[in-house]
Amino acid sequence: MKILGISAYYHDSAACLVDEGRIVAAAQEERFTRKKHDANFPSHAVDYCLREAGITVRELDLVGFYEKPLVKFDRLLETYAACAPRGWTSYLMAMPLWLGEKLWMSDDLHARLDGYEGEILFGEHHESHAASAFYPSPFEQAAIVTLDGVGEWATSSIGVGRGNEIEMLRELRFPHSLGLLYSAFTYFTGFRVNSGEYKVMGLAPYGAPKYVKAIKDHLLEIRDDGGLWMNMEYFTYPQGLTMTGRAFEQLFDGPARRPESKLTQREMDLARSIQDITEEVMLKMAGFAHRETGLRDLCLAGGVALNCVGNGRILREGPFAQIWIQPAAGDAGGALGVAMNLWHRYLEKPRISCEAAGTWQRPAHPRAGRVVSDPTAPGRRVQEHARDTCAYADGMSGAFLGPRFTDAEIQRFLDTHGYPARRLEGSALADEIAALMADEKVIGLLQGRMEFGPRALGGRSIIGDARSPKMQSVMNVKIKFRESFRPFAPAVLREHVGEWFELDGDSPYMLLVADVQPSKRLPVPDASRALWGIDRLNVPRSTVPAITHVDYSARIQTVRRETSPLYYDIIEAFYRRTGCPVIVNTSFNVRGEPIVCTPEDAFRCFMRTDMDVLVLEHFLLTKTEQKAVAEDESWKKEFVLD
Repeated sequence: MKILGISAYYHDSAACLVDEGRIVAAAQEERFTRKKHDANFPSHAVDYCLREAGITVRELDLVGFYEKPLVKFDRLLETYAACAPRGWTSYLMAMPLWLGEKLWMSDDLHARLDGYEGEILFGEHHESHAASAFYPSPFEQAAIVTLDGVGEWATSSIGVGRGNEIEMLRELRFPHSLGLLYSAFTYFTGFRVNSGEYKVMGLAPYGAPKYVKAIKDHLLEIRDDGGLWMNMEYFTYPQGLTMTGRAFEQLFDGPARRPESKLTQREMDLARSIQDITEEVMLKMAGFAHRETGLRDLCLAGGVALNCVGNGRILREGPFAQIWIQPAAGDAGGALGVAMNLWHRYLEKPRISCEAAGTWQRPAHPRAGRVVSDPTAPGRRVQEHARDTCAYADGMSGAFLGPRFTDAEIQRFLDTHGYPARRLEGSALADEIAALMADEKVIGLLQGRMEFGPRALGGRSIIGDARSPKMQSVMNVKIKFRESFRPFAPAVLREHVGEWFELDGDSPYMLLVADVQPSKRLPVPDASRALWGIDRLNVPRSTVPAITHVDYSARIQTVRRETSPLYYDIIEAFYRRTGCPVIVNTSFNVRGEPIVCTPEDAFRCFMRTDMDVLVLEHFLLTKTEQKAVAEDESWKKEFVLD
């Protein structure tokens, strides 16, 4: 039974292929078209998924779309009617697209999947998120929380998953939305909605929570269950082409920041304030989900679940023993969720085989405990676990679900263009890369399958020495071409994470933030304590300053050899050489461009930036050797920044 899941037509369109309940392939369309957040039908991603599965479109058994267009259209019409005559411009822009295409989605999908003659089924947006969170997770049963901008009507939901069943219990409805609230502040601080939210999160530690009281007094009411009531007098997104209006400007000391203009302390304080509000809501919603379900584990998805600072607080301060977060938590993950929903709920297929006693089968875990009775389901037996994220034992294959390239394919690419390269095998490659990093060289790494989701996890990464005081600014300014304040993430050997960070568990998808251990921190000079805002950036705060944010936090990726052998071996070789099991890992792209997919993409990015070395599987290319042969290439042009 082969099922294709599709998400499209809003942002981050994607496709996923599930074969007999196993996730075979998944990818975002942007990686193939090179158009960031591409919302078009994911034709290239679909083609890739079919190739990876070794089938044609005619051999598909089912196709699922991640949401219900008719229900979404109902929400749009009701909203425009309620806001009239405001919103007329937005209405005129939206209706032709809906009346001409989106209302006839089934016909559109059949036309685009030429040759497919089976059913096309439509899931609900937040149920697709919930399925993407629960079914690949390592838990037999868990509470589920989804949070994003808006689907059809729901903006957040709470559910419960048991075996192959998911039950949705509660939802928050449009226009009241934590995701849209955060996006409103993203817009107001001068960043692009649906892509700049990461920047707001990264900017927050530079500010003070100056506006928290104003937000609570004027913009919203936060309820004990994490629900929101938002005062729509301050927002224009239901009917307009912007997120906020004049009342918002009056409340927050002036107009929205113009994109690309200088950041001021106001933007830093706004970022910190909305981040604090978001964390409060996330914690309350998680607490309510625990009270409602009585379960010990939690699964998260939806765009807000990419807020790794909030996720870290749920793990540390929340009531759940373990949490698992879908690495493609945003709309791209909806393609995976609807495919899994069709397999488990529509076809009623079990998740995995269980023994007659009901013990949940999962890979051996070094912290696994005894089998005990489940207090929430009499007669059911479950395996008890220590407090841990348990993420490596999931069904996502480390999120390495995209295309891969053989050494033969890469050799042909290099030979065709005459690009000099050395081929290294086994430990020699890992040792060479480690030595280059120890010499403060910046490495572009393409190896194995491409990651699914917004994070590079070693398959398509730029890596460097976390001990280097200059690495953060070098990577931001000369490699990524992005704002200097943005932090970089550490990749750390799983067995050493507790020595360096206040985290004792897995974080394979870079979706948890924890502080650097006090023993690794450096004293801040007295003269530096008076610094404020961005001026704090250049003060080293730990023995790994390149990955330590100004509040001593870090967005952690733990690495296991079972999931990513070469990447693990590189970090281990660096550890043997330097005594430090931590490196810098950032996505292999520059600002405004999607993460690279192919060797051609990687070489292009390598040559346009100040990266020193490029690794394409077992081939190592140095920049100094490439300039003579590549200086006249027609593709050498400036990137268009967002």
